[in-house]
Amino acid sequence: MTSARKKMHQLLGALSLLLMAGVFTSCAVPETAEIPTFCERYQSHVEILASDEMEGRAPATPGGERAKQYIKGEFQRIGLKPALGDTYFQPVPLVEITPYEVSDLVISGNGLERAYNYLDDMVIGTYQLTDRSALEKSELVYVGYGVVAPEYGWNDYEGVDVEGKTVVVLVNDPGFVLRDENMFGGRAMTYYGRWTYKFEEAARQGAAGALIIHQTEPASYGWDVVRNSWSGTQYGIGVETGDPRLDAEGWIQKDVARELFEHIGVDFEEALASAADPGFQAFSMGLYADVSFRNEFSYAECHNVIGYIEGTDYPDETIVYMAHWDHLGMVETEDGVDIYNGAVDNATGVGAILSIAERIMSGDAPRRSVVFMAVTAEESGLLGSRFYGENPIFPLATTVGGINIDALNVYGPTWDVSVVGYGNSEMEDYLRRHAEAQGRHLVPEPTPEAGFFYRSDHISLARQGVPMIYAQGGNDYIGQDEAYAERVAADLAPRYHAPTDVIHDKWVWDGMHQDMWLFYNMGQELANSDNFPNWLEGNEFRQLRDETADQRRR
Repeated sequence: MTSARKKMHQLLGALSLLLMAGVFTSCAVPETAEIPTFCERYQSHVEILASDEMEGRAPATPGGERAKQYIKGEFQRIGLKPALGDTYFQPVPLVEITPYEVSDLVISGNGLERAYNYLDDMVIGTYQLTDRSALEKSELVYVGYGVVAPEYGWNDYEGVDVEGKTVVVLVNDPGFVLRDENMFGGRAMTYYGRWTYKFEEAARQGAAGALIIHQTEPASYGWDVVRNSWSGTQYGIGVETGDPRLDAEGWIQKDVARELFEHIGVDFEEALASAADPGFQAFSMGLYADVSFRNEFSYAECHNVIGYIEGTDYPDETIVYMAHWDHLGMVETEDGVDIYNGAVDNATGVGAILSIAERIMSGDAPRRSVVFMAVTAEESGLLGSRFYGENPIFPLATTVGGINIDALNVYGPTWDVSVVGYGNSEMEDYLRRHAEAQGRHLVPEPTPEAGFFYRSDHISLARQGVPMIYAQGGNDYIGQDEAYAERVAADLAPRYHAPTDVIHDKWVWDGMHQDMWLFYNMGQELANSDNFPNWLEGNEFRQLRDETADQRRR
């Protein structure tokens, strides 16, 4: 963008924001600021939630309890209605599952008997609430990407029986190889490419186990992430949900898979390539898996904190603002205690939904209800939002759409807005209109193949068919050059999930206010409109949304 155009966009954006500030006057607006302060309390919210007193806001800890009570108190002060009768707290039963006495994974058959080591060669576990898990002479079946996608005419399980067997499956989806925008989103990963989907679909097909072949590029992370993230203690929902779960779900190193395919006389690279062929046919490998491990459980109850503003005309139709309140807690070290304050991730987001709630409450009541949801256990696997998605308080069929705020931009205002999951839903039309009113433009996230759209809380409602938007300030900083963006990236990366994620003197609060105006105005339009946005044609969640159309107002 030329400097002249930037100046024009800047003037138009500033004028638009000042006009909005003149209409919504519940918070002070500095006369000389390019970007009006969204709410004077915002900085205080972030400072309190990111303080040492909150001890890193881990679920089911004293610090987490203090954070939860603070959010509840602010909901009460603002005047939000409790979502569950007389309480703002939705109980979320959590369970820690720790595998121990994990055996080798022994693969036998067709003249082979080979033991593969836990952590080095494979990682395995279960989310079944059972003391002992095992695969015993479980037949291996190669199912390619393990995808059942009717909208693409794709079914990797067609013509093969995997009941009680163990499927061997690839990470990502066929679009990663095909690069056809009309098939699985091309380069951008769909939900069919997520490892969580692989295990869910295998369980739906009746399999006993599933082994994902790890490949660094399509997974977007190395084996060290698999080894460190999915070994040891895992977190789950501490009640039976009714959804089928596998006896054993795990990953194997690419070289392990290569060895198995070569032993049965199948070229490994050809096996990988064939999985992206629409005519792919799953097949038995003639091999069998044996593995066993025990499980130790620890239960705790945590809470989502949920309040709402009741709509005047259509109270049963809801707009959702969502942010996770939890972070990683505290860790004892040789030098004392490290507190993972989680200032960016996600004190900024919780402060935002509190500020947006206060501004909406100060004006005319919206036609539709607006729900503010501070969810727990995001860092443990999106568990709070997942529990809500499976146990909704407000009907999902009449949930119009939602805005997830996870880690606001703390380095200053930007010309661009980065949309995670760009091109997925009509929610982008609303976001684009209000971004352009600020003199900004939407850009896709830089690495859609990494599947970040599926790694934050909005996906828990998206999986139920609710259109969700997840966007952040981009990298084109107003008044700064490219070198500044590089310095931002260098400063931000080492702070992620580290004790150094604290408020510091490099923060530029204007960027946060800029994005809060954006999300606020987008939500206001949705809350006062008659429209029900949908996923775009071809999106994996479109069918779910369409199936609930008859439950919505015509």
